[in-house]
Amino acid sequence: MEQVIQYFESINPILAAFYATLFTWGLTAAGAALVFFFKGMNRAVLDGMLGFTGGVMVAASFWSLLAPGIEMSEGEGFVKVIPAAVGFLLGAGFIFGLDKILPHLHINFKESEAEGVKTPWHRTTLLTLAITLHNIPEGLAVGVLFGGVAAGFDGATIGGAVALALGIGLQNFPEGFAVAMPLRRQGLNRTKSFMYGQASAMVEPIAAVLGAWAVLTFEPILPYALSFAAGAMIFVVVEEVIPETQRDKYTDIATMGFIGGFIIMMMLDVGLG
Repeated sequence: MEQVIQYFESINPILAAFYATLFTWGLTAAGAALVFFFKGMNRAVLDGMLGFTGGVMVAASFWSLLAPGIEMSEGEGFVKVIPAAVGFLLGAGFIFGLDKILPHLHINFKESEAEGVKTPWHRTTLLTLAITLHNIPEGLAVGVLFGGVAAGFDGATIGGAVALALGIGLQNFPEGFAVAMPLRRQGLNRTKSFMYGQASAMVEPIAAVLGAWAVLTFEPILPYALSFAAGAMIFVVVEEVIPETQRDKYTDIATMGFIGGFIIMMMLDVGLG
């Protein structure tokens, strides 16, 4: 792991963010590839995976984004937390706006419950777009943190950025499978199910590069940018991930998956950051 951290320290931060999110995209593809080996997915396993995803995202939002953002803010007392509060609100508002515009359908929802602008698009496209929306703040978070490291801000470390990418990659693996398998059940062949499943994470490298570039270009925005990514991720968890896990009888499994994901992400961030 030390060699990985040293490598990321030695390259351009925008390139580092891009490579890190290629890794997270690759793990999504690896998860989606399980559709070639399994015919179905137990609903309890799916809910546990979704819970794990939510736990990782919530832990990353605090340990990797909000806490460093507050630490590097100037001032004392309430003044110190203003950038985090403003950025958090803007991030949640950004995803809220996309949620109302972008047509999408959450994994465990009926087709009649599709959100966003009404379209004749097929269920498979809507399912993929839902996870794509989910992945935007994840890629943005990685890029912003790598940009903060390069800008020399206290509280932003290369170890923390690597830990964030690793944590997001870990939750992307079951997420890829959780997208591909429902598509397979919809009647798509294995190849198409895999292609749709992995395509949902293609947005992460794009968002990461944009995030890193924005921070390096406008350095004072970093505390706002970190909390922006956190607000976006928390919105996704509360609006999408948690409701998806509460629509069947396996809510306890989903809850324990959430706890496990939170603990693993917390350990990664503290241990590497």
